[in-house]
Amino acid sequence: MSPVPGPQPGLSATLECTVGDGDTAAAVGSGSLPVLGTPRLLAWCEAATCAAIDPALQPGQTSVGTRVTLEHTAPSAVGASLRVTATAVHVDGKLVRFSVAARQGARLVGSGEVTRVVVDAGRFLSRVP
Repeated sequence: MSPVPGPQPGLSATLECTVGDGDTAAAVGSGSLPVLGTPRLLAWCEAATCAAIDPALQPGQTSVGTRVTLEHTAPSAVGASLRVTATAVHVDGKLVRFSVAARQGARLVGSGEVTRVVVDAGRFLSRVP
């Protein structure tokens, strides 16, 4: 029986996200303006990494975020549509580093890296105090 491959470089997923009133800096507490808040952009980037890695996980496994770098470089108004893409660029055992980018049309809104680690869900939760 050959081993089942885990996450590999090149895993990728793209999410389509639309900025709503609840996604604004004013709504999420990261500022006072009615534009996409950085915490929501980060959440969308992490969601894209989960969508990319989930098909490569074995039953009982999940992944947890361990490191993030993100530059939010352009504003997006309520109603704007963004494409958020995550691509695995480095895999070292259970550690998977993703390149993430959010675009509104051709314009780059944000980019960075998100690192996730594959864990056994039950074992991980058993260590939570």
